[in-house]
Amino acid sequence: MTVDAQTWLIRYSEILGVDPPSETEIEALLALAGVAAHASERAAAPVSCWVAARAMKSADEALLAAEALASSIQ
Repeated sequence: MTVDAQTWLIRYSEILGVDPPSETEIEALLALAGVAAHASERAAAPVSCWVAARAMKSADEALLAAEALASSIQ
């Protein structure tokens, strides 16, 4: 059985003891993953999101950093 992304994120957040991401945060994280995937190997997409979380950056801050990096290497 599979569940939709929203249900997964709510349940996963509950297990980890944090609030689920807002729609705005989800959009920024997906954009971050897209920038990372298009500027490098696809494996960088999910790991970049993890690095952003580890750095305690907001989704918007992480997206701006990823866009700056992608611009500098093109």
